[in-house]
Amino acid sequence: MLRSIHVRNMALIEEEEITLDGGLNILTGETGAGKSIVIGSISTALGTGSFKDFAAEDAQGAMVELTFETQSQRVRNRLEELDLPDLDGEVVISRSYRKGRSVSRINGEVVTIAAVRELAALLIDIHGQHEHQSLLYPKYHLALVDSYAENELKGPKQECAESYRRWSEVTQRLENATLDEKERLKQIDFLSFEIGEIDDAALMEGEDESLEAQFRKLSHAQRIQEVLGEVSGLTDTDSGAGMSISKASGRLSQIADLDEGLEELSSILVQIEDMCSDFTRSLSSYMDSFTYDEEEYREISDRLDLINRLKAKYGRTISEVLKYRDRQQEELDRLLDYDAYVEGLKKEQAQSAWKLEKACAAMTQIRRQAAGQLQLQIIQSLEELNFLDVRFEISFEELKEPTANGKDAVTFLISTNPGSPVRPLQSVASGGELSRIMLGIKTIMARRDSIESLIFDEIDTGISGRTAQKVSEKMAQLSRSCQVIAITHLAQIASMADHHYMIEKAVEDGMTHTHVRELTQSEQIEELARILGGAQITDAVRASAAEMKSLACRQKASTQDTE
Repeated sequence: MLRSIHVRNMALIEEEEITLDGGLNILTGETGAGKSIVIGSISTALGTGSFKDFAAEDAQGAMVELTFETQSQRVRNRLEELDLPDLDGEVVISRSYRKGRSVSRINGEVVTIAAVRELAALLIDIHGQHEHQSLLYPKYHLALVDSYAENELKGPKQECAESYRRWSEVTQRLENATLDEKERLKQIDFLSFEIGEIDDAALMEGEDESLEAQFRKLSHAQRIQEVLGEVSGLTDTDSGAGMSISKASGRLSQIADLDEGLEELSSILVQIEDMCSDFTRSLSSYMDSFTYDEEEYREISDRLDLINRLKAKYGRTISEVLKYRDRQQEELDRLLDYDAYVEGLKKEQAQSAWKLEKACAAMTQIRRQAAGQLQLQIIQSLEELNFLDVRFEISFEELKEPTANGKDAVTFLISTNPGSPVRPLQSVASGGELSRIMLGIKTIMARRDSIESLIFDEIDTGISGRTAQKVSEKMAQLSRSCQVIAITHLAQIASMADHHYMIEKAVEDGMTHTHVRELTQSEQIEELARILGGAQITDAVRASAAEMKSLACRQKASTQDTE
């Protein structure tokens, strides 16, 4: 569950620490007090919101930190996959903003926004003020069915996506294989020329490097010979440094036995004399073997020109040129036996189409089975939310063409009035009905997915009276299996709070700030009275608020006793 929310420099919030608990956590306050800032801050930390919408312009920086307490093995597994520390059931997600840049962290480690979103999806579900509008789009209906059957669909979905990829590829190749005879012959000539040009060169891996070394040597033959002659004269044992070192070694050996230090120096000089002799012999051997052949130089130069021309046309290296040649040979073979190639593509397409249809059918079967279970649960949930005589169906239609996600189109159908036929939800339900339907669906999905925290941002839109009471009872019931955090304007929902928080504005030193604090029992009644009575709160309104709170407590207690 979400244990705490730490916010700094977000809109009117200078710095606040909100400590939450299990059960039903209710947030209320006057319009404009800053309720949207709290939800916006949470969304920003989880990577679905932006600092630009909330960070104070004159602030040095902004930050939101969320601390979760979880026993979910799925969360721990995901932390391990992301190579993040496991803090023994605690997950701290933070996002800071400074000078136009934001940084996200999980348990102190810098991570990507994508990693935050993946982990957050296992920890918390946020239902925004307008999210129920997504029920107006049938694509969302299919996504809900798939989410409900997530475990069963995982393997078949991957198989379907892979089958669709293979089918699409071979279909595209078949569409491209519609050459007329003239174009085919033209391509055969072109490919034969390129292959012949490469084959005639008889290229060998690595020969360009060897030739370049030889070319570099022969290109500087005259300078090499000049320098070697000069070095030979300077180190020669008859007149150069070799002779001088030899004389010095002889003289030093005459006095070496007079002192130990002289023996060491004499030994070093003998080694130098030997090295100089070895160098002179090696230099002489190199000079004797060094030759310059004009014909060889021209052949190497021509060969390098040919290789570099082929590399400029077909690849950066000889290896790439040879690979290009092999690819062109494959294309040539295909064109030479074109009818067989096209026939092979047709067979491959038919085979891949059969596998795709099989994968789509497997997904449809799983979806229909899951939809039957989901349909029953949604009906039960809607009845608990004061939908009397409701009829609800999940309708399937087959798409004309397969997709990577199967061949199913799903539509939610509903009838909220006796005698009325079921019709697409988007053409029947009002805003208040959509809110309740989404609440019912969220309740089902949260239980199935083991989500530990749910946030409802003004789920009470468009409802009142008995319906509002039913919604409050549903939220209280849901809060016994997971943490529920709700922003509301309705006293019926607020009265069910296990923990009630007040969001309020205050002017301090000429500046307006938003604060959040948990209310005592007496303060909760006063806040309920404010919601009920508006601008003028009378004793009668307070009495009604106290009675509403008392009834809510008894309702929760009686429900718990019957479970």
